[in-house]
Amino acid sequence: MDSQFLGFISFAFAALAFSLLALLLAMRGHADRGGRLFLFATVLQSAWAAVMALGLTVVQVPDLVGSGSEALRTFAWTAFLLALPTQDNSHRDDRLDMRRLRATGLALALGLGAVGLVADLFESDLRLVFTARILAALFGLVVLEQVYRNATPGKRWSIRFLAVAILAMLGFDLLLYSDALLYAALNLHWWTARGFANALLAPLLALAAMQNRDWQLDISVSRRVMFHSTALVAAAAYIALAAFGGYYVRAVGGEWGAVAQALVLFVAVTALLAFSLSARLRARIRVLISKHFFDYRYDYREEWLKLTQLLSQPGSNQRTVEIGDQSLGERALRGLAGLVDSAGAALWMNDGSLYAFRAGFDYDGPAIEISSRHPMVAYLRRRQWVIDIGEFADSPEHYPGLEIPEELNRPQSWLVVPLLLQDDLVGIALLERSVAPMPVNWEVRDLLKTAGRQIASYLGVQQATEQLVQAQQFDSFNRLSAFVVHDLKTLVSQLSLLTENAERHRNDPNFQADMLATVQNVLERMRGLLLQLRAGTRPIESPMPVALAEILERVRHAKRMLRPSPRLELSPDVRSVKVRAHEDRLERVIGHLVQNAAEACSARGSVIVRAGIEADMVIVEVVDNGKGMSEQFVRNRLFRPFTSSKPHGMGIGTFESREYIREIGRESLIDNAQSLAKATRAAAVALGLELFAKKNPAGSVTAIQAPAGMDSSKIVKAYRDEFNAIIANGQGTMKGQIFRIAHLGYFDFHDLFATVAELELILAGIGHKVEFGQGVAAVQKIYAEAAGH
Repeated sequence: MDSQFLGFISFAFAALAFSLLALLLAMRGHADRGGRLFLFATVLQSAWAAVMALGLTVVQVPDLVGSGSEALRTFAWTAFLLALPTQDNSHRDDRLDMRRLRATGLALALGLGAVGLVADLFESDLRLVFTARILAALFGLVVLEQVYRNATPGKRWSIRFLAVAILAMLGFDLLLYSDALLYAALNLHWWTARGFANALLAPLLALAAMQNRDWQLDISVSRRVMFHSTALVAAAAYIALAAFGGYYVRAVGGEWGAVAQALVLFVAVTALLAFSLSARLRARIRVLISKHFFDYRYDYREEWLKLTQLLSQPGSNQRTVEIGDQSLGERALRGLAGLVDSAGAALWMNDGSLYAFRAGFDYDGPAIEISSRHPMVAYLRRRQWVIDIGEFADSPEHYPGLEIPEELNRPQSWLVVPLLLQDDLVGIALLERSVAPMPVNWEVRDLLKTAGRQIASYLGVQQATEQLVQAQQFDSFNRLSAFVVHDLKTLVSQLSLLTENAERHRNDPNFQADMLATVQNVLERMRGLLLQLRAGTRPIESPMPVALAEILERVRHAKRMLRPSPRLELSPDVRSVKVRAHEDRLERVIGHLVQNAAEACSARGSVIVRAGIEADMVIVEVVDNGKGMSEQFVRNRLFRPFTSSKPHGMGIGTFESREYIREIGRESLIDNAQSLAKATRAAAVALGLELFAKKNPAGSVTAIQAPAGMDSSKIVKAYRDEFNAIIANGQGTMKGQIFRIAHLGYFDFHDLFATVAELELILAGIGHKVEFGQGVAAVQKIYAEAAGH
């Protein structure tokens, strides 16, 4: 690369670095005198670098601009140093002396800069120019030494990066111009490197401004950025050193030089990769950066967000040292251990009278149980303090009353962190030693305690959720038990009734047959209860079409021994009706209503079970002439469990009956009707018919306009006469214009296929152009979507 172009890049890089620094300083607004001079010096430094970069291009830079920027740059930094306060001068005379010294220093710095500028402009001997610039740099170094020497200890700490930066800057100038004075010419290589050298000083000046708030540079460099930057600079320096070593080996190695150079570079790169993967090395770098570059060791915002995200995300059971789902416990340990670079961790959770081992990662220690009365547990509850096991071994007086379980007092054990939810110790975390030595100071302890409380809140929520689920399971079991007791009571009533009549009718063959049938029914019911106890409160099978008339007949037969004996009254159309339900449960629900009706009547009363169809719905009624219940009881207490109007009733049967009817009736009815309505509308469109309600059609019924010039009454009549099926005509002004197909009740896709096929035949018979199968195909498509085919 051409040296002139490399020099341009060097000074352009410096101009960019100091422009960014000046921009950050200017954005912060007001500053004191030192801050304003610091900004002024930074701006001049950026301008000087830009002028030097332009001078290495085709642009002709006037000598006055080039020499002036050089002189002003040095003068600005010297003036800034003179403006810095060095000590607290409370006496008026001391302040006056300091002002005189500063005025004298400024005059001397300005004079040295002017001498160099005038000598360069008048093209005097270069030795005079170099001498003037040497003296200007030397005077700036003297001022820097006096400022640093006379600064108070606190102030000296805040300007240490500034001192290093200006020492490097003016020291480089001193060496550069001293070499030029010796050889009567500037060293081109040193001049090219000057821009890069100055650019590398910008981060140091930024750090100095951060530690001096009066200079108004309130920027925040995250630890992550600082870590990666430091690692990158170290890696670059290492590679440069390796390259220099390889070059040296090649230069002196003779015939084997090239081979040795390649080998050196290979070994260096391999070693760099090995060290970059070392967790211990990364931990040491983090400790170094936190100790020397930041007031606090942790970036609390970043650590808190990282811990919260870790606790909130779904986890896996990978490397969890416990049977069961302990993913939250493992994530909690990882977050806690990550704060101090711990090599492993373990978690114990409160389990009543002891703390049981729950989770761990990279932990090979004993999974013991810790008694709730152990002194360590009592200490953690009382003091709520992080225990440093090593410190406890060296200075047990710092932990009065503490005892560490012998199994946990291992060389790898390091810190014991209490997980506190308010004042309740919900858990104990054990952290193993860090991969890099780390002092445990107040900041580490406070962060671990706060993180422990955050973790305890998540673990507490998990425990509360588990307890709630267990309570719901017990509630479900209790409900099941109540239902079982109620059914057993019903079965006992049947057997009791049987034994009461056995003395009078035991020689009657009909009674004997009824007795055997009743015992068989009781046996089947008890087997069903056993199966239900295994499976839970809900039946195993799904609802399916069952013949309602057969169920009602079985209920009448099973309850015929009651007094009064129930009578069955069924309308003709009910005998072919099927309903979607669980056969046994529906029979039990109706049987319960019949049992209650008989118990409410005298022996001469009547119990009638009626069933009919009204408005596409099946209506089942159990009618009796017993004493009944008050309106208030029916309205407020009838369907409450454990509430009954009978002296020995439990109130479970009525509650269970209502819940079951709700279960099979509401959601399944709505979903089934919506699917059928969608398929019916698709079939009508496929047959060239228009829907009456296009924008917001109902799910319970589909209204379809009759073909133009056709009376819908003919379609309704054809359904009834030809296929013994019933659909509805329009009402009022819409009579004869629309026909309606209902979807409620037991009306499934099986019926819809037949209804649409019949509609195709009816339309074709009355002259409407129909391509057979189009409507049925539309229904098939909707059915396939609903069934997941």
